[in-house]
Amino acid sequence: MTEPAPAYELAQVNIARLKAPLDSPQLKDFVDNLDPVNAAADAADGFVWRLQGDSGNATDVPFFGDDWLIVNMTVWRDTNALTAYMYQGRHREMLARRREWFERLQEAVTALWWVPAGHRPTVAEAEARLLHLRTHGPTPYAFTLRTSFPPGSAVPVTGEVPEGLGCTV
Repeated sequence: MTEPAPAYELAQVNIARLKAPLDSPQLKDFVDNLDPVNAAADAADGFVWRLQGDSGNATDVPFFGDDWLIVNMTVWRDTNALTAYMYQGRHREMLARRREWFERLQEAVTALWWVPAGHRPTVAEAEARLLHLRTHGPTPYAFTLRTSFPPGSAVPVTGEVPEGLGCTV
């Protein structure tokens, strides 16, 4: 007997502010590892989807209107699948080196939320979720791996996220 298809999948967004241009010698190792890291994600158990621009990765996708920010947005089966991928192999190696390539930002740079199975989140949706997390802390609408919520627990958010809560260093 096969298990029923899940009703929800886990969306995640994370952003980083570059210390140098993508074509600089300082970021060469990061850029050279993008395709292998993305290929490992694509093949990982529980991986569903990732945002891609014309380059095949998301480094050319604008986020918060800031040319120095890069975005990574993916959808996973659940938090366990995301965590298993994050802390193994080449991704773990690159994660350990992130301070070489990216500024340390004071506010939240990663947000998670549940989406109906089959939904592919937009950049605008990810921006809203990240701003909501920065404003309200972890809630069922936008949360972190450390403080997560079960699928289906989010309620619609009324009102707008205040303007001017973009990325600051």
